[in-house]
Amino acid sequence: MSQIFHPSTNTISRASIFGAVFLVGGGLWMLQQVNRAPYVTQAFVTREQPVPFSHAHHVGGIGIDCRYCHTTVETSAFAGIPPTKTCMNCHAQLYNDSPTLEPVRASFRTGMPLVWTRVHDLPDFVYFDHSIHVNKGVACVTCHGRVDRMALVWQESSLLMEWCVECHRHPEVAVGPRDQVTNPLAGAAAQHAGMRDGANLLKQYGVRTRTDCSTCHR
Repeated sequence: MSQIFHPSTNTISRASIFGAVFLVGGGLWMLQQVNRAPYVTQAFVTREQPVPFSHAHHVGGIGIDCRYCHTTVETSAFAGIPPTKTCMNCHAQLYNDSPTLEPVRASFRTGMPLVWTRVHDLPDFVYFDHSIHVNKGVACVTCHGRVDRMALVWQESSLLMEWCVECHRHPEVAVGPRDQVTNPLAGAAAQHAGMRDGANLLKQYGVRTRTDCSTCHR
């Protein structure tokens, strides 16, 4: 019986299978990279707001503490968005005729709250409690970055599950003194400067490595 396929077919078949494996592997790698890209995670993307509130000015320049506006960050799952009255505590006197701040004045006059664009928005199936992290000594900059340098706030981290889990596996790199949680310098630079000793603080604050699913998915 004559040979149906040319002998080169064996070589072509092997090369095709070998190439398919690399093609599938490369496709999965590319998908993983796309999933981590800012286009998907929205990291480092500034959001337009009804009023261009500058954290660089208010926090970095004036030195306003985070808790002045985010009043429930120590006691609630949510940090809280300040009511217009909080803005008017200062702006009833300062820049009280600025066109840029007219939406703030209009909100105060009418009682209609400003609709701010949320920057850090976790999926509905993820449970996150600000008060737990703050009271365990996790500084604001650990998750939110140097907001004291942001004219418009952007999402500093990917907020992917792997990012959260990595911190939960090694909490000693994120835990610092409770009285420094709102300090813009209370990040990794502060650790190297000797402001904290993560391992000892874990024991002092009773911090455990929590990586079970129910910690965040309830």
